[in-house]
Amino acid sequence: MAVHKLLLSTLLFTAASLSMAEDNSAPTQVYFGDTHLHTSYSFDAFLNNNHSADPDTAYRWAKGQPVIHPYNRARVQIQTPLDFLVVSDHAEMLGVMKAVRNDSALFADLGVWASLKRWYAMYLMNDAIDTDTGLEFFGRFLPVPAQGEGHVDPVADPSNNISDVAVFGDTTPVSTAAWNDIVDTADRHNDPGTFTSLIGWEWSSIPTGANLHRIVISPDGADKSSQYLPFGSDQSQYPEDLWKWLGETQERTGARFIAIPHNSNISKGYMFDTTNLRGEEITAEYAARRMAWEPVVEMTQFKGDSETHSNLSPEDEFADFETYGHYIQNGATNYAATAADYIRPALKRGLAIEKKVGVNPYKFGLIGSTDSHSGLSSSEEDNFWGKMARDSTPETKSRPGAKPEARDGWNMSASGIAAVWAAENTREAIYAAFKRKEVYATSGPRMRVQLFAGWNFPAGAAEADDFAALGYSNGVPMGSDLTATDEFGQAPSFLLRAVKDPLEANLDRAQIVKGWIDADGVEHEQIYNVAWSGERQLDADGRLPAVGNTVDLDSARYNNSIGQAEFAVHWTDPEFDPRQSAFYYARILQIPTPRNGLFDARALGLDKPPKGPSTIQERAYTSPIWYQP
Repeated sequence: MAVHKLLLSTLLFTAASLSMAEDNSAPTQVYFGDTHLHTSYSFDAFLNNNHSADPDTAYRWAKGQPVIHPYNRARVQIQTPLDFLVVSDHAEMLGVMKAVRNDSALFADLGVWASLKRWYAMYLMNDAIDTDTGLEFFGRFLPVPAQGEGHVDPVADPSNNISDVAVFGDTTPVSTAAWNDIVDTADRHNDPGTFTSLIGWEWSSIPTGANLHRIVISPDGADKSSQYLPFGSDQSQYPEDLWKWLGETQERTGARFIAIPHNSNISKGYMFDTTNLRGEEITAEYAARRMAWEPVVEMTQFKGDSETHSNLSPEDEFADFETYGHYIQNGATNYAATAADYIRPALKRGLAIEKKVGVNPYKFGLIGSTDSHSGLSSSEEDNFWGKMARDSTPETKSRPGAKPEARDGWNMSASGIAAVWAAENTREAIYAAFKRKEVYATSGPRMRVQLFAGWNFPAGAAEADDFAALGYSNGVPMGSDLTATDEFGQAPSFLLRAVKDPLEANLDRAQIVKGWIDADGVEHEQIYNVAWSGERQLDADGRLPAVGNTVDLDSARYNNSIGQAEFAVHWTDPEFDPRQSAFYYARILQIPTPRNGLFDARALGLDKPPKGPSTIQERAYTSPIWYQP
């Protein structure tokens, strides 16, 4: 296989995409953002020393303005501003911790008994905040894992009847005030064509410590968003109840929604199971409802990467990327990866379920986002400000007295980014991209990636100036279905263009990941190296030698003497079977670069980070394209 050489400049790639600008419905540009960002209104963020980074701070940081860090009080600034942002504070106890600490007058009308609870909470919270024991306090609200063999309905466990009402009384006035500020601030910062603020929140279901969280986003403004208060897991921990509420609220207010699951990697086998939480087999009706509300999932973020695990993809040499082997409960050390926790196995499982019931419940697009709780969307490894505010300095990444194996700031990389192909940078256009799944994930760098599939791409299409126009006119983009051709047995072709972040590292390789089920219902996967840098050659098994590593471990610097700036690929599946349903997505790898832990370790005079690797091979994942026989 000939090595693909540098073909086109980044500027030319942008111009090729812009050539479709005359068709306003066509996605002509890629926009980078974060759909998962917490401010001081989130109870766990506030408990971990984010007392000042509010929604206004979050948007100013995202737009590239300097802001004050909420913990270390330093002036900080993002290197490359975002195009869009969702402030997604937890619906549960929304604004309560901040109001309790600030002795809010909003508690005044709650009655004598509630006032007594409030003063108790005030004492407890001040102790939790001022002695840096916020995580311990947070742990008191987490349910105890259910015991027993076989499937357990995690929500039905009586230990899961958790509600802030039990401690604080009716907090609706407090949460309403916080929500109104979130909504109004989003509208104030929304600047169509320049910067987009999408309104959202997090539904934080965590039965038995299984992460089943969803980010809910809406393209609508304050006129509709002010008519409801976000639905929380204290109202129900079943996703079906969230979907029901979204449908009812949409009908009542006209507001539109999608929900985005995240951190399936720590879902304890529940996120992408073959049954619902009650242990009932997935039906066509359930699958259709899930896909209607959840067209996209979060592939990568601070708490690890959810693509796959080496136990699930043993032939994938890049499977164990930023594996986060820690459940949310404090002290939980029995991490085990299952097929229901990771996205590539879920994509295969979806094909099998579709064959059985006629609808695929796991036919989703892929994005990245940060899950930052500092109010700062910091997905740059050399400009990482921690998940929690107190993780922001090298000396506070580890918590005093914590066990060596405990999770902390050293366990996390600065990930990720949601990339969308849209006609313009507006709420409507970005929301439409999420709905049609023409989106992709990166672990942080702003790599520009497009993927198309079709049956008759013209010769030279991959290198053409009008690459995107040829892709749309002769095929379908990422997130789409490719239906069978009349010419039985003809294999589909793929057009892939990947361009490096102009401020980041060169690219190592481009891969196509394929998953399918055979006639016996057995799931399979295969990874194809389809483009790479340098003069390396594939071995007999299709494997490619490592690109090398230019990272200087003493200075935490690297250089771009290896790798290349972009790839342009026209690839045809050599093992295509027209009778088998399949999916295909692209994975683009950078050359190795320093991870945030190396910067902090060297700053402390350490030879290497006490936890985690010193280098990272950043990557991008496109949404899949599904072949339907």
